[in-house]
Amino acid sequence: MNTVAQLAPLPGAATDNLAALCKAAGDTLRLDILRVLRNDSFGVLELAQIFNMRQSGMSHHLKVLAKAGLVVTRREGNSIFYRRSLPAGDSHWRGVHEQLLADLDALALDAELAEGIRQLHRQRSALSEQFFARFSDGPPAQDDLLAHISHYRDALLVLLDSLQLPAHSLAIEIGPGEGDFLPDLAERFQQVIALDNAPAMLERARQQCDRLQLDNVDCLLADALQDQQLPAADCLISNMVLHHMPAPADALQQLAAYLKPGGRLVLTELCRHDQSWVRDACGDLWLGFDQADLTWWAAQAGLGSDASQYIGLRNGFQLQIHAFSKPAYNLGATGTTA
Repeated sequence: MNTVAQLAPLPGAATDNLAALCKAAGDTLRLDILRVLRNDSFGVLELAQIFNMRQSGMSHHLKVLAKAGLVVTRREGNSIFYRRSLPAGDSHWRGVHEQLLADLDALALDAELAEGIRQLHRQRSALSEQFFARFSDGPPAQDDLLAHISHYRDALLVLLDSLQLPAHSLAIEIGPGEGDFLPDLAERFQQVIALDNAPAMLERARQQCDRLQLDNVDCLLADALQDQQLPAADCLISNMVLHHMPAPADALQQLAAYLKPGGRLVLTELCRHDQSWVRDACGDLWLGFDQADLTWWAAQAGLGSDASQYIGLRNGFQLQIHAFSKPAYNLGATGTTA
């Protein structure tokens, strides 16, 4: 019997999808675009800047990648950002898609492209730093329109207390603002570091600590994404900070590196929204985040998801609170770390 004749032909749609994927992957520039989009999302003008090419040419390549299902778009106010798509679970060619991305990620990024990304991140960071540098008397009042700590403190403390962290533990709060959450941390941790790269904002937090005599809190002027001398923490807390960072996925990678084995990252952020006014009013670089993105970025940083909670606010915004954990070292038969 002819076994070949027994094989049912693949549906036309499936082969069309494979043809589109192969066409998209058959160009060196498009493969480089996928490599650049590994841990970030960029607008077409930003990608054109990184690759030093005309916007029209970049738009053409992005259209081919989107048709193949290799990139997806996300609207941020009036801007559209591109990111790599995850292989669809029901796709006949999921394995091909996964292997393509895995093999691309195994390659070191060209120096010129890496420098282009760094330059773009510096531009994003400068916008955020310039915004907060204007507020030596405290953060803009518009921040309270989004989510003041009083709106989610109780839920955050319940989640934090459920983590059962060691009694002699160190917590680092990234971007403490005026220090409103530092008294709560000072009660729960032996040592607390309030870390901020904005001198005026950090001074406000320091004044709060002095007023309340929080002797176990140190206010440190440093950039969480650049300073490599931070002590390893049992818990990192980031409340409403990630949407000010130029590359959120890279930021989670860096924050994970500061955690001790078994440490926790507690993250409070806005859910994705379309209120573009917050860019000018509050200095936001990103209009919130999808839970799937945060979970994926955390997984890429080696963190597991422990708990999540969502809080709807009267102003129409929605908050998400997540706890992620860094795996603890495994103990071998001799009791030493493996």
